[in-house]
Amino acid sequence: MSLFAAPRGRVIRIGQMVPSSNITMETEIPALLNAHGARHGLRYTFHSSRMRMHKVTKEELVAMNREGLRCIAELTDAQVDVASTACLVAHMAMGPGYHRTAQADLETEARRLGAKATVMTSSGALIEGLHHLGARKIALMAPYSDALTQAVVKYIEAEDIAVKSFVNFRIENNIAVGERDPMLLLENMKRLDTAGVDAVVLSVCVQMPSLAAIHEAQRRLGIPVTSTAICTVRGMLDRLGLAPEVPGAGALLGDRAGLEVAAK
Repeated sequence: MSLFAAPRGRVIRIGQMVPSSNITMETEIPALLNAHGARHGLRYTFHSSRMRMHKVTKEELVAMNREGLRCIAELTDAQVDVASTACLVAHMAMGPGYHRTAQADLETEARRLGAKATVMTSSGALIEGLHHLGARKIALMAPYSDALTQAVVKYIEAEDIAVKSFVNFRIENNIAVGERDPMLLLENMKRLDTAGVDAVVLSVCVQMPSLAAIHEAQRRLGIPVTSTAICTVRGMLDRLGLAPEVPGAGALLGDRAGLEVAAK
């Protein structure tokens, strides 16, 4: 039997605009969507355009944002079905509501090029995901500097979601963020004050891996646990009109681990 059998089922093309030093979004997003595809008889392919960024500083984030129009042009050449940015802090560092401006600019360029791709942002997806969960008060973890973390907190709170508690790791080198062991987050979350919160964002940063720890974190806490990567997949599935169900990926994608006990 050939190892290269012809693909079966509907093929959906996913496009991402990825920081050049990001080594996580091209692993976690495919892992989630491939699991979804296996469950629902779909096949996903993944396509990226990259933007230069080495250190997570406001100066480098501003420069990276300028490359967005080039990236959306490259992705529309591949006729992707949905295209998303793959960096949260690049938008949130620009001030409240900036993801709407960024999305509008990218959509305008896509339409100018004649592309039909749905365009979204990972920053906007986090806000959408938290609203889907009905979260009015959250706790979160981030790898960023104190200043960038505060910018993220203010951004989220401007969207009517209070941040009760946060932990940040002050990692500036973006590769070091991506190389962090996701299972460390289970120990790190003990530093969060989760009393009375509606949800925990185990990793607000799409570069800081968390997928392997999501199910266990939710089981331990008994409240919905998510990440910006998971919220991005939920945003993609919603825009594609597909069921938002991925086993083991937290409440936003249908994983009820720990929640039944807490509800009793």
